[in-house]
Amino acid sequence: MIRLSDIGNAQTILEGRVLRTPMLPAPKLSALTGAEVFVKYENLQVTNSFKERGAVNKLASLDPGDRARGVIAMSAGNHAQAVAYHAQKLRIRATIVMPVTTPAVKVASTRACGAMVVLHGESIAEAQAKAEELQAREGLVFIHPYDDPRIIAGQGTIAIEMLEERPDLDCIVVPIGGGGLISGNAIAAKAISPRIEVIGVEAELYPSMWNALHGEDRPCGGATLAEGIGVKNVGKLTLPIIRDLVSDVLLVSETQLERAVNAYLTLQKTMAEGAGAAGLAAMLKEPDRFKGRRIGLILTGGNIDPRILASIMVRELERDEQIVAFRLTIPDRPGVLGTIASRLGELGANILEVDHKRLFLDVPAKGARLDVTVETRDRAHAEEILSALAEDGYQPTRINASAVMG
Repeated sequence: MIRLSDIGNAQTILEGRVLRTPMLPAPKLSALTGAEVFVKYENLQVTNSFKERGAVNKLASLDPGDRARGVIAMSAGNHAQAVAYHAQKLRIRATIVMPVTTPAVKVASTRACGAMVVLHGESIAEAQAKAEELQAREGLVFIHPYDDPRIIAGQGTIAIEMLEERPDLDCIVVPIGGGGLISGNAIAAKAISPRIEVIGVEAELYPSMWNALHGEDRPCGGATLAEGIGVKNVGKLTLPIIRDLVSDVLLVSETQLERAVNAYLTLQKTMAEGAGAAGLAAMLKEPDRFKGRRIGLILTGGNIDPRILASIMVRELERDEQIVAFRLTIPDRPGVLGTIASRLGELGANILEVDHKRLFLDVPAKGARLDVTVETRDRAHAEEILSALAEDGYQPTRINASAVMG
């Protein structure tokens, strides 16, 4: 049994070791969702995620003998970095087992904190099996990412801080992997404000907690943007807590996760990884559920691969039709490319990429195919450009801008 007093004790242990992150109103996200949104910026921790709270609370509890033995953990990234960083500060040897699919930026950060990194398996479950093997062989202390009372209590300090600043919150929306974060925060939030609603969010590709709560067997697996919550196994400690205190678990698609990551970057000017943006993704999925209410979001982490982030931004511009690609059939004679470029300039389109091809059999012998990617103001502007090119006789058809830009 984990009580509010345990979370309060964790708060004392964390003081001076972990940042009390700001919780700020987010007017642009409020306008986007129709709710009054407040964001708790856990991406501002030293290792850029909330995981430091649980890691510090657990590591600080180890006796001298356990510290001398060293610790081991398995993680897709954020728990790894948190354990590695704070173990180094406490002069504890740390070994971290990470799936081979972990983003390179998280692997590099974990190694930079002084931990020995072992890459093994495609999933957290496979990494856990390897970590348990190493633990038994080398006599290390296992630091579980979510199924540990001290980890749960450490994570729960977030809700205490949120409700100290905004006791009038109607709802907290929390990402779920194994359930440590939402368990600790549900315990704290419900003890402080019994009327508050706690809602969990999972990626559609990994509905492990949903399955456990609903007695279903939806498949778990696949490449998700939210690899931090891509967990196939739920915690033995966390499941009953979530069943008792969490009102619902929502499943979000990869597209909704992308939209949420992009919204944090473009509207809030802050970095969110896929798992960190899951709460906002749920609000984008079901805006009517949250409309008009005071919602607390935990931006749980900001460790996202820059290449993935760049791809998300381009894809969102394409979805909003601010980047548009089209294919033209043109006569193969001198000056045509210049004419089309001038025409696009007249229409206010900014050319991003051009691919000129002559050797396709579905193109006339005296013709050519031209793939053009342009930047537009909005959807209406894109339609205006396509209509004008059609009137000019170039037979434009829409194609995938992401594919054209490689």
